[in-house]
Amino acid sequence: MLAAALVTVLAACSTAAGSPVPAPVQAPTAKQAAGSPACTATSRLIPSCGAWWGLAPEVFTGVPIEQALHGAEMRMGAAADVVHVYHRGRELFPTPAEVRLARDPDRPRLLMVNWKPSFQHTWAQIAAGKLDRRIDRLAAHIRRTFPERFFLTLHHEPENDVDVSSGSGMQATDYAAMFRHIVLRLRAQGVRNAVVVMTYMGAPNWAAKPWFEDLYPGDDVVDWVAMDPYADDRVQDFDGLVNKTRKEYPDWPGFYRWMQARFPGKPVMVAEWGVFERSYDRDFKRTFFESVLRQIKKYPQIKALIYFDSPQAPRGDTSFDSDGGADRAFTRLARDPYFRSTPVPRP
Repeated sequence: MLAAALVTVLAACSTAAGSPVPAPVQAPTAKQAAGSPACTATSRLIPSCGAWWGLAPEVFTGVPIEQALHGAEMRMGAAADVVHVYHRGRELFPTPAEVRLARDPDRPRLLMVNWKPSFQHTWAQIAAGKLDRRIDRLAAHIRRTFPERFFLTLHHEPENDVDVSSGSGMQATDYAAMFRHIVLRLRAQGVRNAVVVMTYMGAPNWAAKPWFEDLYPGDDVVDWVAMDPYADDRVQDFDGLVNKTRKEYPDWPGFYRWMQARFPGKPVMVAEWGVFERSYDRDFKRTFFESVLRQIKKYPQIKALIYFDSPQAPRGDTSFDSDGGADRAFTRLARDPYFRSTPVPRP
């Protein structure tokens, strides 16, 4: 079934009926050398060379975001292009601290804002307008405080929240309707600087669900597509991370391959990725980070790579410097010219 669906997707090229096929995301040319003036970012924040390097720093530690990011940047010996922050419910964003990070005169950063609008309302209720006052309040805040472009994702990783029961309000089609409603209402309220990201979990078991394709809210409201894969015991290197497969789902090609086929004209973001400790293999983090350095250029559609740095993530320690070898390998990766070729746009 998945193989047949993939053929259909290749034919559709992720466009709505009658829409033109978008141009594929191109790999950098030979003339676009690291640091070249030719390396720029588009209005959708797509770097023309290499990929953005980002962090969700010191997550679940309780450390304020400025302190967390500055601490993580010192630990890795490099600056981040993108800082991934999380908001929920009535919270307004960007916060003053996030604005300061974005507008740092010495090192501006792009914001990747991850917003779950509500835990008390279903997707269907949000799509029907139950949170419109909240959305309008947020839009007014963004217009007033932050005209710069930023990444925005809505209720990331929706797959494990889907409830297929009739009337649940949490079916995949309800998610797509919720996502569309929020984006279109923000735009109607004057928020035109949000570069919208659709974020999937990146796990084969969810991709095999019959409703999986129904989650997608549409090309007109999605600028980037993203995945959140983690290096568990099934994953040995970066190739295996971005193209996870399982023998139980023999037709699933892997997320990057699926995204290439399904969204040939859209940039791909690895919005969260992390490497867990392995008690039986203390060198695993180091060797994994080395694999990213070797393999990243095989994936030119990946235009942003954002690490989830946490000593106490739900399934283990993903801090990048839990041992000296991992720390040194991560620093080499963070400093590689592939991630330093396009300057972050200044406010």
